Amino acid sequence: MARLVADSGQLLPFLLQGARVTLLATLLAAWVALVFAFAAGLARFGAPRVVRTLATAYVEIFRGTSLIIQLFYLFFVLPFFGVSLPPLATGVIGLGLNFGAYGSEVVRGAINAVPQGQWEAALALNMTHASTMRRIIVPQAILAMLPPFGNLLVELLKATSLLSLIQITDLAFAGTMLFQSTGKSIEIYSLILLIYFAMAFPMTILVRRLERRFTFGVSLSRRR
Repeated sequence: MARLVADSGQLLPFLLQGARVTLLATLLAAWVALVFAFAAGLARFGAPRVVRTLATAYVEIFRGTSLIIQLFYLFFVLPFFGVSLPPLATGVIGLGLNFGAYGSEVVRGAINAVPQGQWEAALALNMTHASTMRRIIVPQAILAMLPPFGNLLVELLKATSLLSLIQITDLAFAGTMLFQSTGKSIEIYSLILLIYFAMAFPMTILVRRLERRFTFGVSLSRRR
């Protein structure tokens, strides 16, 4: 046990450097995914047919193909077309596009779950489609989006381990480098598990708090 603790003290600083890259990639990719999730999800409601078709094609392509292949395509194939991005930017865009496609289905499902009476009430008040979505539908749908969005955020964090395949020194890659140089598999991979958990658990708590806050806000507005 004393040896395990001593080894952990030597290995931890290098792993934490990789963890910072993992956390940065997760947060940046989460913002990209959120933008694409709402853009593609909302495009399925009331947008011109061309926009709906493009949104559907985006969702089906990125959900129907492997994330690894998508990352490889962005990193190894796009340079042949004159588009060369740094590894971290490539990883963030690849993860964001992939998880944005899954998130768009969350947005679409949550909006569909809003009672039809809400749409009819907005129509009776002669509200525009954009105003109806912004002021009535989306605020109610967000509460239904939060739990699956929280799950996707944790899955996104874990998916960053694939970034090591495109030369990004994230937590997984840092662990592999340490294992190859030291051979201390138990110590290294135990620390990696703990670090991933230490990053994922606060995300889960944050989503739960947001869910409680939105639930309180909705119940308060209904009382009024």
